Amino acid sequence: MGACPPKAKGPWLQPQTPLLSWLFREQDWDQHLDQAYMLQQKRIRESPLLQAAKENDLFALRQLMLDPTCDFRQRGALGETALHVAALYDNLEAATALMEAAPDLVREPTLYEPLVGQTALHIAIVNQNVNLVRALLAHGASVSARATGAAFRRSPQNLIYFGEHPLSFAACVGSEEIVRLLIEHGANIRAQDSLGNTVLHILILQPNKTFACQMYNLLLSYDGRGDHLQPLEAVPNHQGLTPFKLAGVEGNTVMFQHLMQKRKHIQWTYGPLTSTLYDLTEIDSSGDDQSLLELIVTTKKREARQILDQTPVKELVSLKWRRYGRPYFCVLGAVYLLYIICFTVCCVYRPLKPRTTNRTSPRDNTLLQQKLLQEAYVTSSDDMRLVGELVTVIGALIILLVEIPDILRMGATRFFGQTILGGPFHVLIITYAFMVLVTMVMRLTNTDGEVVPMSLALVLGWCNVMYFARGFQMLGPFTIMIQKMIFGDLMRFCWLMAVVILGFASAFYVIFQTQDPEELGHFYDYPMALFSTFELFLTIIDGPANYSVDLPTMYSVTYSAFAIIATLLMLNLLIAMMGDTHWRVAHERDELWRAQVSPGAGGLVQASPSCQVAGQAQIEVAYLEPNACLASRCTVYKIMQGI
Repeated sequence: MGACPPKAKGPWLQPQTPLLSWLFREQDWDQHLDQAYMLQQKRIRESPLLQAAKENDLFALRQLMLDPTCDFRQRGALGETALHVAALYDNLEAATALMEAAPDLVREPTLYEPLVGQTALHIAIVNQNVNLVRALLAHGASVSARATGAAFRRSPQNLIYFGEHPLSFAACVGSEEIVRLLIEHGANIRAQDSLGNTVLHILILQPNKTFACQMYNLLLSYDGRGDHLQPLEAVPNHQGLTPFKLAGVEGNTVMFQHLMQKRKHIQWTYGPLTSTLYDLTEIDSSGDDQSLLELIVTTKKREARQILDQTPVKELVSLKWRRYGRPYFCVLGAVYLLYIICFTVCCVYRPLKPRTTNRTSPRDNTLLQQKLLQEAYVTSSDDMRLVGELVTVIGALIILLVEIPDILRMGATRFFGQTILGGPFHVLIITYAFMVLVTMVMRLTNTDGEVVPMSLALVLGWCNVMYFARGFQMLGPFTIMIQKMIFGDLMRFCWLMAVVILGFASAFYVIFQTQDPEELGHFYDYPMALFSTFELFLTIIDGPANYSVDLPTMYSVTYSAFAIIATLLMLNLLIAMMGDTHWRVAHERDELWRAQVSPGAGGLVQASPSCQVAGQAQIEVAYLEPNACLASRCTVYKIMQGI
């Protein structure tokens, strides 16, 4: 069989850490794992001790125990011991023999990535080998060891996330017996991993929702609190999320409903009618800087919006929107509409006077010019316009004072990137406010060209009126549809359009380069050729050729190809892309509208009366059983007013 390798690690193991680190940096995750596990198997085959542990060869192990040169602490390619190998292959007898020969192996972790920190106990728990778990615990295995390697972190590259502690491993594999064993041996159910997640947080993230609910209940039954002031369910992770909030952010409707069942209290029952009180702690926005409603509408996870359709969140959002959000939103919309009308009137009647300079070009048709500041506010009509301009400037300052603190609080990426929160509309209104202030500065300094920021402000200000369409269930989803079409379909289409226009504009310019520009002015110079081709692309103009003269032969060929590609293919492609976007948004219109009004029902109601009963936020929901009488299920809700 051969002697065991010497007690020194040997030359092969010494370069393993830099080698694996290089693989981890330079290669993708899957290839790195393949390389690492191939090295692991190679090392096992080379080592008699590791091979015996893998094959559960007790005779070979006893022979090695008699060999004084054998080092039972030798490690494989990933820094695993022979006990790790025995546990990996469910070899109870080999593991027992190794623990008796070298008791300190029980607490030894794996040393190298991606399995850093993994002990034999972690492996036995994942394999649900109860007998091996008992043996390891009997020999002093640590119930607080942490597996911190890359394979155990929460990452899109990893298919599983079991946390770091043995207890979270046992809970995630669904073994109640092992969970009880670990707790009996002193496992801390409040232990948190490097992300601050407790075992309850980790259960929320598991794909098997049914056993996660069962294990959640089991762990709560062991929560004696002791010296802790808050229950296990209220312990937040490093993001400030409790297990309940995490279920909402992840869109885990099964676990969310399971936790809500724990929060409900049946108030009364009358035949088929049942009245239930739901605890709104962590859901209601009042008194909570990071409420569930705010988290749902700001998360990037699409699944989280499903929580808005769950009881009692749906009833709470609907009630708050009707009672507080919609009136506030309508008043705000009306005020903004009057404000933008005032700004428009001031722009239409801006101070102009006849031009005082002579024309220097036959193409110059300017008749009026901007008045100087001293001439702009003389008559009574000028004074009326001044009042409107002051209102406009004050409104722009108020807009910036409201928007900028939110940008600093939420961060620019999150603030402008959330479609549900009206991200693009925030860009419009902030840019509008800056354009108004730029116009004011140009007016005060007698600088020519105020028409540029003024015209931009008019376009942006009126486009922002669409933001208030979200207050109506019929129109709200269309604002999201327009945003998705502009920033999705249209942006992709513009790249294709730019390529086509550049190619054909260059061809048209070259074709007409030798022709008389008086007869074929649309392609006289290159910028004009680009603009004319753009107009042709959008079918704004017909083929701008003078058919009364001889045309270059290549014009007919090139224009025919352009007409087929641009008009028939490209424009219909854009229509098809927008149709697909419309179909997808239409199927989510109710969900999207509820998500749109949630910021109004949540953020706008921070100062509104909360739903309090004896100091605790609650909502009452009455249910009519679906099989009772001839009625289908319905919900009737009302806020229990504070006593």
